[in-house]
Amino acid sequence: MTSRTGFVFRRDNLALAIAQGLIGEGLQDYSSGLFLAAPRRTGKSTFLREDLLPQCVKHDWLPVYVDLWADRGKDPAELISAAVAVALVPYEKGIRKLAKSAGIENLNFLRTLSWDFTRPQLPVGATLTQALELLHSAAQKMIVLIIDEAQHALTSEAGINAMFALKAARDELNQRLERGNGGLRLVLTGSNRDKLAHLVLNKNQPFYGSSITPFPLLGKDFTKAYTAHLNSHLAQSNQFSAADIDAAFDLVGRRPEMLRAIIGDVALELGEAGNLGQLLRNSAQMLRAGVWEEYESAYNALTLAQRAVLEIMADRADDNQPFAPFSDATVLAVGKALKSLGSEVVPGTQTIQAAIDSLREKELVWKSSRGAYALEDKALGEWLRQRRS
Repeated sequence: MTSRTGFVFRRDNLALAIAQGLIGEGLQDYSSGLFLAAPRRTGKSTFLREDLLPQCVKHDWLPVYVDLWADRGKDPAELISAAVAVALVPYEKGIRKLAKSAGIENLNFLRTLSWDFTRPQLPVGATLTQALELLHSAAQKMIVLIIDEAQHALTSEAGINAMFALKAARDELNQRLERGNGGLRLVLTGSNRDKLAHLVLNKNQPFYGSSITPFPLLGKDFTKAYTAHLNSHLAQSNQFSAADIDAAFDLVGRRPEMLRAIIGDVALELGEAGNLGQLLRNSAQMLRAGVWEEYESAYNALTLAQRAVLEIMADRADDNQPFAPFSDATVLAVGKALKSLGSEVVPGTQTIQAAIDSLREKELVWKSSRGAYALEDKALGEWLRQRRS
């Protein structure tokens, strides 16, 4: 991991609370899995890499991190397997000794495999469950598998099967050990709550019965620290106000990257101290307006049927309900939406399917490999609700 320069904001307390939850010792029990959802660019991935991973190391656990958006051209199952394979490499000597040992039934599969530790992949014939069991035996530590953008696993059948394999490995390893003393813990995150929820929504999904936990957005402690960092580079007579910084941060959805962009714009026309707050607000409003203009442009290019389907999907997401495209309730709701848009068309399942297909082509709607749908960008749903109100 490369060291970072400039402003760094640590969230040690949050990382510690999650770590305690993973072993069932915190206010929340995450020993069966933690499913964290947060909008894109709100600092979730940075927190995982910079705070949660080091916290796992402090506890003498073995963290394994994989980002399923790191290479969207690869099947998510391949990325997960590769991350586990890479984690096994430091234990090569110990693994070879284990493979030669007698009486270790769980490692018998190694004896029939040709394992090339120079390649970041599991050998043909080795399952993900077996590899995780082997990693646990070799490391003699609790494994914390952190999968960022885990909802991407739902886009392929192999990815879904990998999720089931992780559940099996979790159950197998945790049943052997006393609570909190080892085994496998899973942390799955997603930038779209509705997509991530498809892993837990019904009994046909691998983690049915689990709940989605909202990832805490950066608060005023962040903007206060960031303001102090900025002001350390400015004259005492020309300082930012933490309240102004926080207000601008709020306008862009608590997204650090966008806040830095605002500061960069303001720096180009840095005026007197009395003007800094207004400059921040203007820049934040312009940045948000630019994002909303993209949504407006995409929306205006849609047919009335596509708009109606998109609005009903947003409504379902707002109510934390799955979008069932061909149910009577959905057909009726789309019909009402069309009427409110000035259309006299009475929609049927074919109209809805055609609209969904077009929305997917425009990358506005996401579909899992098993036919579940969600908005590609949840912020579009927020814009739609604001537009109607």
